[in-house]
Amino acid sequence: MDRLALLLVIIGALNWLLIGLFGYDLVAALFGGTGSIAPGQASGISRVVYALVGIAGAYAISFLFRNREARENR
Repeated sequence: MDRLALLLVIIGALNWLLIGLFGYDLVAALFGGTGSIAPGQASGISRVVYALVGIAGAYAISFLFRNREARENR
């Protein structure tokens, strides 16, 4: 589960890099839509991918606290 969450977070981060640098939305281009940043242009599949990336990001917050808990238990 951790690897899947991390993979989705990386995909989301790379997509945001493309959006930030070039104004190009790779997820929308791959799964339907124009690929440009315009409200309401994402397809249903793109919205699912965005939701999964968001859920993975929320889950990945737990990664911040796992090392601290492991160190405190030593």
